[in-house]
Amino acid sequence: MMDRRDFLKISGIAGLLSACGSFATAVSGGKSKRPNILFCIADDWGYPHATPYGDEVVKTPAFNRLAKEGVLFEHAYVSSPSCTPCRNAILTGQYHWRLKEGANLWSTLDVNIPVYPLLLEKAGYQIGYWRKSWGPGNLKVGGYTDTHPAGKRYKKGFKQFLDARKEGQPFCFWLGAHDPHRGYKKGSGAKSGIPVDKVKVPDFYPDVEEIRSDIADYYFEVQRFDSDCGKAIKMLEDIGELDNTIIVMTGDHGMPFPRCKTNLYDWGVRVPMAMRWGSKVKAGRRVSDFMSFTDLAPTFLKAAGVDVPADMTGRSLLDILLSKKQGRVDAKRDHVIFGRERHTPAQAKPSTEGYPCRGIRTDEYLYIRNFKPQLWPAGVPEGATHRFGSFADCDNSPTKSYLIANKDNPAVKKYYDLSFAKRPGEELYDITKDPDNIKNIAADPKYAKVKARLSAMLIAELTATKDPRVIGGGEKFDQYKYRP
Repeated sequence: MMDRRDFLKISGIAGLLSACGSFATAVSGGKSKRPNILFCIADDWGYPHATPYGDEVVKTPAFNRLAKEGVLFEHAYVSSPSCTPCRNAILTGQYHWRLKEGANLWSTLDVNIPVYPLLLEKAGYQIGYWRKSWGPGNLKVGGYTDTHPAGKRYKKGFKQFLDARKEGQPFCFWLGAHDPHRGYKKGSGAKSGIPVDKVKVPDFYPDVEEIRSDIADYYFEVQRFDSDCGKAIKMLEDIGELDNTIIVMTGDHGMPFPRCKTNLYDWGVRVPMAMRWGSKVKAGRRVSDFMSFTDLAPTFLKAAGVDVPADMTGRSLLDILLSKKQGRVDAKRDHVIFGRERHTPAQAKPSTEGYPCRGIRTDEYLYIRNFKPQLWPAGVPEGATHRFGSFADCDNSPTKSYLIANKDNPAVKKYYDLSFAKRPGEELYDITKDPDNIKNIAADPKYAKVKARLSAMLIAELTATKDPRVIGGGEKFDQYKYRP
């Protein structure tokens, strides 16, 4: 990681250190100002559902604006395609497998692990959040008895937060949402004017009206989230803080559909992301560097001039954000790793096991290691502990119901199997030929060297980051309580 001098040199902003040396300031308009941070994150919004990525149906004007006036990330990936561990990784700047119970859904977060909002608060920032930020789970179990890792909750939203801040005080706000998480009002997409007949269905589903309409309902909620972000951007303009605010807009993992959310395929772990920082960033750039959500915390801290804790595994994105280049800015950012532990108690009663797996993504390939291939990746067909029952790790939906109801139809069975059938210990996909990650080539001798190389890279990084599934102790993830 670059030190404070490197940051000032790269950013080209004259820096001043406070008397205690706890933060740096950026000079803007003759006044010393540290950057504000507005972090906008949807719930279950995945790649490629935004206009800049080629989706011609969903309308995302706020996201489009950020991409046009800032930087569009083409390879943004979550640490885990499950809400709680993903958000834990964002807050701590660490892979979820380093967070003990925090690696699971409906868990907790240890108060002793540093989180970027509270570090910024100590450095003088006003912090707060609206709607879904951390979770779901039980923070008190982790020691958060009188605080929250994202700061104070503002029930009335961003305007209430802005009205409460002291004049000139820098701020960090988490603009959360429950959109586009299920449930949906069936037919809401079509009713809103979304052309269902033009919705593109991924190759792992049959192209039928029921599924296209379900995706349109999801689009409707994506657009509602985008509208909320647009209003927040307008508020920053109105108070003259837009140029001095780092704005990030993204989602916490893929859409809540079979073979997407909770899966390590691109439709589960890859997300839209755009970042804007006024005139400090060359506008309209698309970068192909691979980034992990663990990179966000050190990015925010570095931008504010706050020391990054040594335990954070993420790497600051400031060099990419402030570069003038397009495409691959940092040659070392040519891959990313991710994984998952227990989402819900989806295996057969009374098991509390999850479906542990890890993956590595490069420009050309996706390699996945399934640690317990004897288990069901989306949960058992019936008899699960969780209330969803059948395939409990997959949200109930018209798409899920269609695949289950038509599983005996030869034309649908292959799609059903892709979403729900058991999987081998290793998976390998050629992204250049198979962008939807459907044809597993792990057993093909022609790809033996590729598989071996990616497997070695993955294990090396998991070992370096002390993943219990590799160094020992991984069984604890299955023993932690599920805390709904």
